Amino acid sequence: MRSSKTAKLKPASSPTPKIVKTLGSLGDGKRVLEIEARAVQALIDRMDSKFAKAVDLLAQCTGKVVVSGMGKSGLIGQKIAATLASTGTSSFFLHPAEGVHGDLGMLARRDALIAISNSGETQELLQLLPYVRRMGIPIVSLTGRVNSNLAKNSDVTLDVSVAEEACPMGLAPTASTTATLALGDALAVALLQKRGFKEEDFAQFHPGGTLGRRLLVRVKDLMHTGADLPQVTESAAGTTAMLEMTAKKLGMTTVVDQTGQLTGTITDGDLRRFIQRGGDVSKATANDLASRNPKTIGPDDLAAKAVEMMERYSITTLVVTEGGRNIRGVIHLHDLLKSGIV
Repeated sequence: MRSSKTAKLKPASSPTPKIVKTLGSLGDGKRVLEIEARAVQALIDRMDSKFAKAVDLLAQCTGKVVVSGMGKSGLIGQKIAATLASTGTSSFFLHPAEGVHGDLGMLARRDALIAISNSGETQELLQLLPYVRRMGIPIVSLTGRVNSNLAKNSDVTLDVSVAEEACPMGLAPTASTTATLALGDALAVALLQKRGFKEEDFAQFHPGGTLGRRLLVRVKDLMHTGADLPQVTESAAGTTAMLEMTAKKLGMTTVVDQTGQLTGTITDGDLRRFIQRGGDVSKATANDLASRNPKTIGPDDLAAKAVEMMERYSITTLVVTEGGRNIRGVIHLHDLLKSGIV
């Protein structure tokens, strides 16, 4: 009988290669961020009067600030144009290749041009310059070569050169585009400050955003009025007040005197406290149940103010009044949540 041979077990494969690869990826990522951080820091170190001159030139523009660039510079230019437009500087992006094929009509004599090219020799962009010059349109260039043709034909040249690209082959625009984008943001914010642009102005350009809603929406836009307004008189039975609260689904009701003036409110909490004290709701009147001096707000106040008051007093509703105790409506926390104010 042949003896069986014990099969040799292969050692389990080591996970080391995957770990090494992961560590290498982390190292690559950190290296890229360090290179790009140095590129932005270099911009700060060489910031000079040219930047202030560029801001002044753009601030004096009575038309639009037109931004133009090819390839990756064009993509950065689109973002810069969008940032300018949302911060109070009327702006749009012009593709240079489209410009020389008919879109130059978008430019007007009152405009200013921000031209972006890392090399400063982008042919499509250079072809725009004779026309721009004839129109008397001032040019601010963002370029990595301050002796380039673009720089020589600009009113102000801002140096966005970098010591190295984050791409290990030095081919893909990485640090250079980051530096250009950062400088574009710097221009936009400096212009924002120079124009005295405020939160309210920002909200006008962002009506669909959270800040826009907080700065534009008024209490009167969200409050419950008319048939949706919970209201009982002081002499109404306590059960009537409860039915009104249930029907209007706001967890409260306003209480008014014979002239319709606000005298108090009844909330779910008021009912619980009344019962805990041994009270009988079926025998009580709305006057017995009501809390006096309820928190109120005006219809033209910002909805954001209503949020602040509700947070401060730990309440969920406010009575909207005008001219003292004249009730105009009721606003509930849920209304603020649904509208995106909170």
